[in-house]
Amino acid sequence: MKYTCTLIVVRNIEKAKQFYHDVLGLEIVADFGANVTLTGGIALQTADTWKGFIHKQDEEIVFGNNACELYFEEDDMDGFVTKLNTMKSIEYVHPLFEHSWGQRVVRFYDVDKHIIEVGENMIMVVKSFINTGLSIEETATRMDVPVDYVRSLLT
Repeated sequence: MKYTCTLIVVRNIEKAKQFYHDVLGLEIVADFGANVTLTGGIALQTADTWKGFIHKQDEEIVFGNNACELYFEEDDMDGFVTKLNTMKSIEYVHPLFEHSWGQRVVRFYDVDKHIIEVGENMIMVVKSFINTGLSIEETATRMDVPVDYVRSLLT
């Protein structure tokens, strides 16, 4: 058994391809019209085709249910948020904020109301704490994670 990718259902495949390229920098790996594979292990599937695949032609596909998210990490969080703020069509779940463990994140919706989370790369979070003078042990305490986890991010 091997996990291959996450498939999300979309209303308009062209708009979805454009969004994932423009906002997150994902590229098309394979385009079969109603099904598109993107870099990062994400596949897009048209809603009509999906209904046929799951044998639910008469049932509604529910978008915007806030039940899951696609998670990305970014090294340059400030640069990404600046870019995001220039895009007028972005609908935020919440603006940039910092979790208790020190990671900054922003959540927003894609064009079909799937939640996208972009979090600061955890290596960058650890390095930031180390650069302020915290030891590895103090960083682990500050982040509420094991010391071995902090060490693993520094190697």
